[in-house]
Amino acid sequence: MHSIETRLGRIRGKLPPRHHTARTIAALTSNPGCARRAVMDAAGVDKQRLAAHAGFPAPFGQSRFALARGNAFEAQVKANGAAELLTLLREHLRLPIPEAHYDDLGEVGGNASRELRYARTRSLLARAHACGDDAGTMFDHPLLRLDVGGRAAYLEPDLLAFRLREKFHVVEIKSFPVIDGQADGEKVAAAAIQSAVYVLALRAMLAEMGIGPDAVADETILVCPENFSNRPAAASLDVRKQLTVLRRQLSRLERIENLLELLPPDLTFDLEPGEDGTPTRPPGDLAAAIRRVEARYAPECLSTCEMCFFCRDEAHAATARLGRDTLDDLGGVEHIAQVLSLARGADVTAAPEMAEAAGLLAAAARLRGECLGEAV
Repeated sequence: MHSIETRLGRIRGKLPPRHHTARTIAALTSNPGCARRAVMDAAGVDKQRLAAHAGFPAPFGQSRFALARGNAFEAQVKANGAAELLTLLREHLRLPIPEAHYDDLGEVGGNASRELRYARTRSLLARAHACGDDAGTMFDHPLLRLDVGGRAAYLEPDLLAFRLREKFHVVEIKSFPVIDGQADGEKVAAAAIQSAVYVLALRAMLAEMGIGPDAVADETILVCPENFSNRPAAASLDVRKQLTVLRRQLSRLERIENLLELLPPDLTFDLEPGEDGTPTRPPGDLAAAIRRVEARYAPECLSTCEMCFFCRDEAHAATARLGRDTLDDLGGVEHIAQVLSLARGADVTAAPEMAEAAGLLAAAARLRGECLGEAV
């Protein structure tokens, strides 16, 4: 393990490793087959800074307006000891309790250190689980911990609600609207995978105390504004599928040595700053180092990975740039030039595995020509 950490440190360079958040961990699941992202995330590389220095900056993160809107909605829902949220949970979960305890774990006695908050969270959750009475407890700003590639990532859910029958529920508060019972599919999917990160971290914490995974519900609760008002509405999200994908990708990071064996031993993404704080490494040299790790670009990377513009430029002649559905339909033909060649009836005797794809492409090209001819 020590040699792996040494190797990852060399790849990262002299800058400290980046700390994961629930958003960055959730983004790991968007492209599990990308070796470039797996290596960079395992090493704790600052991908946004790396992409910018290589000449392909990607604007990531929420706008200040979106952050302000989200903070205002969360403050409204949690006001007065989360009274409005309790009413919502009582209706949604059919809780037979008139009131609930409310614990804010944002700090402990004025101390906001992560280790102390984590210990306090663990203690209160263990006590709530052992209580077994009909009283509910809502935990605001709890601090959880999850191992990601051998490093501890501290995570802070919007809220954990302890309910009856010894079940914990993760409550995720988002500011995107639910209009006529419908919400943006991509935003709901992002909230589901982020909630799954919290469920996994909560189960890991409880496992340390000998409490099984059944103590945490597979369904999380999403709270959003309803229609065009700020009135909150709740919906359940089943995150079992997201948990499976998340476990698989995290286990891949734990086996990062398999990927490291395929990389050149002198590989480094070092961005050591000079006296003025600007990285001293030539951008071209950095870009060449990045290309030594294989990537698996897809259009979905544009919304989940800081290296997206770099990898998109690199994949300008590849069929992967057309999307995963198109790539699957092409049956493994990797280059656009090869697709066009097969469509024109190229000889595939040297590559019989391309025969089926060549026949389909030639037929599609013929039909296209006929349609265009009739249109003219």
